[in-house]
Amino acid sequence: MTMRWVKVLLIVAIIAALSAFAGFRYWQSRLEAPIAIEESTIYEVPRGASFDQVMGDLDERGIIAEAWPFRLLVRVFPDELPALRAGEFMLEPGMSGRKVIGLLGSDNVVTYPLTIPEGWTFEQMRVLLAAAPKLQHSTAKMSDAEVMAALGHPGEHPEGRFFPDTYQYHKGISDLEILRQAYQRMEKTLAAVWAERDDGLVIDSAYEALILASLIERETGVDGERHRIAGVFERRLERGMRLQTDPTVIYGLGDDYDGNITRADLRRSTPYNTYVIPGLPPTPIAMPGRAALEAAVHPAEGDALYFVATGDGGHHFSSTLREHNAAVQRYILNRR
Repeated sequence: MTMRWVKVLLIVAIIAALSAFAGFRYWQSRLEAPIAIEESTIYEVPRGASFDQVMGDLDERGIIAEAWPFRLLVRVFPDELPALRAGEFMLEPGMSGRKVIGLLGSDNVVTYPLTIPEGWTFEQMRVLLAAAPKLQHSTAKMSDAEVMAALGHPGEHPEGRFFPDTYQYHKGISDLEILRQAYQRMEKTLAAVWAERDDGLVIDSAYEALILASLIERETGVDGERHRIAGVFERRLERGMRLQTDPTVIYGLGDDYDGNITRADLRRSTPYNTYVIPGLPPTPIAMPGRAALEAAVHPAEGDALYFVATGDGGHHFSSTLREHNAAVQRYILNRR
């Protein structure tokens, strides 16, 4: 081979190398190019979608300029790329296509908050779950008993068993999973609170503490009153006095409650009416928060046996029936 041909081959090799390098650089620039969105955008990877299908969809929507650089990437480096995950992902302006691929293969899916307020009933919780967008409504046609069985707690009454809090979920998660989380959180919280209870309480089980806490939760939302109301209930239980708390009347009435409690309602015999039954009702009447649970096991000392709403969110506490009746009269006059 002559020197001339050696030079020709060398030039060809150099040109080929430069072309390959230029091609590689262009390929990399396409991968690193910003996606074409101007505001935060939710993109959903459908369940079962292949990498090629997702890249084609991003291309068709104009989010990426071309699909080929990414299809080439998965063929050249198949072991270095994460498998795409089904779900919703938040694309942000300025993200590169390569970062999008990383995002779509991560656990960083879009989540939604669902807040269960303290003092709500299980029925209200179920309505909230049924209305939650993006949630898979697995329990829609289940009875309360079937829900508890599906959670692995057959025969348990559901009221009060779920901890009121804010839960995060992503599209496609089942409402059973939210219920399972809330149940476990209440179980854990109740066990922790019961373990730190005062000595000598009238109540003798964690479940009775849960029932009592639900009454406290429904009676007041004032932080400074929960322990005082718990003290009143504790002393009434010690003396064998009926608790006579209106929320139990309302709960016992169920759908018959029209917003007002009459004298006939107070005398109406239901399993929950503490004007009629002695001691605690058979189950909680609502979902208590941690503050109410702690009040139930740490009742305030004192001599008050009665309390009545003052109309401003608080209560007047009395140690005698005479004082209590006077406070009730003042409340009636103030309402007029």
